[in-house]
Amino acid sequence: MTSITSASRSRNRPNERVSFSSLTNNNLGTVRVLNSTLFPVKYSEKFYKDVLSPDVEDFCKLIYMNDVPVGTFCCRIEKQDDESKLYLMTMGVLAPYRSRNIGSQSLKHVLDAARVHEKPKISSIYLHVQLSNEDARRFYERHGFAVTGVAKEYYKKIEPRDAWILEHKLHSPNAEGDPVVL
Repeated sequence: MTSITSASRSRNRPNERVSFSSLTNNNLGTVRVLNSTLFPVKYSEKFYKDVLSPDVEDFCKLIYMNDVPVGTFCCRIEKQDDESKLYLMTMGVLAPYRSRNIGSQSLKHVLDAARVHEKPKISSIYLHVQLSNEDARRFYERHGFAVTGVAKEYYKKIEPRDAWILEHKLHSPNAEGDPVVL
């Protein structure tokens, strides 16, 4: 389990410790419960099988605060036009634990892991955000993501159905080595 303490400490909560744990068959039930609580869509059995793959271990984690599971993030590596991109499928933190820098620390973990990943070298990270979710769009923009388009009818069972596509370039002259500011 990876722990982050100093970056997660606030003046009002000095003993908060954020840590990340790899997904296993033993904690996959916790991921299922978190996903059903956090997201308005139901994920398939294939999704849960894929997030256990050793290829994405650095990019699929349970998020803990003081040893209590409070969120999760899951990514997959995709090949697009001779480039490897990381698709951020899910990232969420339970409502009572938001505004404590947990989402920023989680996203920093994903960005840092993607920057050092070599086989394959990841050129960018992208994701979809439902058009009605302005807070999520602003969160990702604060962390270096930019809207690159709109996916029409992306969501099949929720309204609005359209989604922004946001992307963060990792390996370009301007993005290489830029620190993530929390």
